[in-house]
Amino acid sequence: MTDTAAWLGRTEDTHEELSRNLIKRIAATFGEPEPGTGQALPPLWQWCFFQDAVPEAGLGGDGHPARGGFLPPADNRNRMWAGGRLEFIEPLRVGEEATRTSTILKIEEKAGRTGSLLFVTVRHDYAQNGRLAIREEQDIVYREPSPPKTSSGEPMVAGDWREAVTPTPTLLFRYSAVTFNGHRIHYDWPYVTETEGYSGLVVHGPLIATLSLRAFCRANPDARLRRFAYRGLRPLIAPHPFEVGGRIVAPGKAEVWAGDHNGLAQKGEVEFE
Repeated sequence: MTDTAAWLGRTEDTHEELSRNLIKRIAATFGEPEPGTGQALPPLWQWCFFQDAVPEAGLGGDGHPARGGFLPPADNRNRMWAGGRLEFIEPLRVGEEATRTSTILKIEEKAGRTGSLLFVTVRHDYAQNGRLAIREEQDIVYREPSPPKTSSGEPMVAGDWREAVTPTPTLLFRYSAVTFNGHRIHYDWPYVTETEGYSGLVVHGPLIATLSLRAFCRANPDARLRRFAYRGLRPLIAPHPFEVGGRIVAPGKAEVWAGDHNGLAQKGEVEFE
């Protein structure tokens, strides 16, 4: 395997205008009202921006940008968004310029039950008008090809709120489009079932996290978000319905989750005021 030490500490800056045109498409994807110029960008919508516009010739076989650029190479492994942690300092504002500074913090090889796993942690600092707005750590995992998990072994639990979600292929396609995500497991049926071995189209991890946090905000409209941490446990497959829900566990703290009849698929923690 390629020595990945040279990738530690790498940084890159991405500049973006939080344009109303893309905001309209994101709002339509989620069925949400469109925030106007100068208003706060809803939580986790920043994932639809700051994406590198790589030509098709620069993509790998899985639809992601070819490896060995900013992120280290991990040949013959499947890439997944494993989870992350965010600190909300102040809102990003619609219609204004913003910058994301990305830094590779950690690269770690681990042995899992299904083979070797390469974990890469990237910090993203989102700033606007010279002020830090959001600090994020994103965990990416590259795993050796193996049968996907169908159950996490953790059952669904009762919560203070719950919302039903039907992840249609159209929803997955639109989310891939607004995030400029070419990963084929979300829209290419022959690829996802024959090459990566899933039973159907895979629901995006960040889409699940966005819906979970949205459900928290709907159930707690006066809460001010401070931190959010989440972790994927197993994939959810479209178009099978799933639920997002959660509960308050202490003043200023909540647990959130997503899952279906096969148990939890993603879980997280929210800190708020």
